[in-house]
Amino acid sequence: MRGYLGVDIGTSSSKGVLVTSDGRLIRTAVREHPVERPAPGHVEMDADVWWREFTELAEELTAPGDVDVAAVGVSGMGPCVLLTDDEGVPLRPAVLYGVDTRAGAQIEALNDELGADAIFARCGSMLSSQAVGPKLRWIAEHESETYARARRLFQPSSWLAYRLTGEYVLDFHSASQCTPLFDTVDNAWHEPWVRHVCPDLDLPPLRWPGETAGVTTREVAGIPAGVPVITGTIDAWSEAVSVDAQKPGDLMLMYGTTMFLVNTMRERLTTPAMWSTLGALPGTRNLAGGMATSGAITAWLRDLTGGPDYPTMLAEARESGAGAHGLLVLPYFAGERTPIFDPDARGVVAGLTVSHTRGDLYRAVLEATAFGVRHNVEALREVGSEISRVVAVGGGTQGELWTQIVTDVTGLPQVVPSVTIGASYGAAFLAAGLVEDVRMADWNPPARVCEPNPDVRATYDALYEQYRALYPASRDVQHALAEQQRVLAAQRE
Repeated sequence: MRGYLGVDIGTSSSKGVLVTSDGRLIRTAVREHPVERPAPGHVEMDADVWWREFTELAEELTAPGDVDVAAVGVSGMGPCVLLTDDEGVPLRPAVLYGVDTRAGAQIEALNDELGADAIFARCGSMLSSQAVGPKLRWIAEHESETYARARRLFQPSSWLAYRLTGEYVLDFHSASQCTPLFDTVDNAWHEPWVRHVCPDLDLPPLRWPGETAGVTTREVAGIPAGVPVITGTIDAWSEAVSVDAQKPGDLMLMYGTTMFLVNTMRERLTTPAMWSTLGALPGTRNLAGGMATSGAITAWLRDLTGGPDYPTMLAEARESGAGAHGLLVLPYFAGERTPIFDPDARGVVAGLTVSHTRGDLYRAVLEATAFGVRHNVEALREVGSEISRVVAVGGGTQGELWTQIVTDVTGLPQVVPSVTIGASYGAAFLAAGLVEDVRMADWNPPARVCEPNPDVRATYDALYEQYRALYPASRDVQHALAEQQRVLAAQRE
């Protein structure tokens, strides 16, 4: 039997799937991993973890020997900064995407040097904690000896493709998130700013995510030599592929460690509140948003309260009811990305009393992410973005409560497809496209549609107004506490 392997490197886990030519899941596998937090605002991961988990997943999925792997798909979190020497040897752990907020000073400096308005006009996005350029500058300033040896820049997906094929390539979408190095008007590296920010780096040639990076140079983890490997892309865009949310007007909501939104369109549209990028498929554009935490807070709360399983916590949250008995949470536990772009924002739990239960807290956290989604949706609509269909994907769709809360808060019905495993499935689909004619509508039809409950709309509208008021009312305190946290952390070093 012929099959297609898809592997995704995520923030808290790596996932792999082996899929038939008609989209049926043969086997799935997962490896969990932590991130490294060497200092406040610093979030890193060793690239050896990416490769080790890829080989472990591939070996587990192919071990029975009943499937011939015809092509390999890869994806991963991003945009990340993995620097290597000219032979592809990593020089330090990878700096992760927008959850790493170390480069605030470098953002200010590059805005002064290049012009914030000029960056936005050419790149489609403002410099933020999501941007690659300021993190390169941070490494150059703080780890000059390491940076002096750097010659190549990788993302998790391009790193896997390189290890498998020996080809140094990157996809257009990932490049479009390497602000300010990429020009989203001309769809190419912007050489003047590349020379200004990272003149000694050899940036990779660009291909679309579903194009071939190369073929495996040797047998590895049950994959024969000579098997084609896609170029791959960032996980959220592979997730959008996995649920067929790549048509103009589609909005994908990714329920994971972080919450991500990808709205697809044909023409370039920009707003300072979101990221304007190239899409995963040729001819598409996106406005995208990302919250710094979502599932990460639910995991924190679970661990903090003794580690009950998620079905138990979901049952408690369901019992709590809309409004969580008067609790309101700001989900900025790791700063916030879109639409407020505030790395010094901090989490707030407002209205807490000794009468509140774990279920109330869990409900309030789920509602907080829903309010964050609504805030992002409003930012999209303010610039005329079309949202005609919303598709949900990711682990948070299990149990139905979280998707229902988001639908009730936003008023947007959500299509939940048959397969919600996410980016690894999308990577497998793109891999299958190298070999045969496939359609995601055939692979992954809708399983259900989550419709708004009108009985709770008034409750959530009122709470959303309070949610929007709470951040500006407490912002100065949040920033003061963030600075105190940095000082205390520096004293401990």
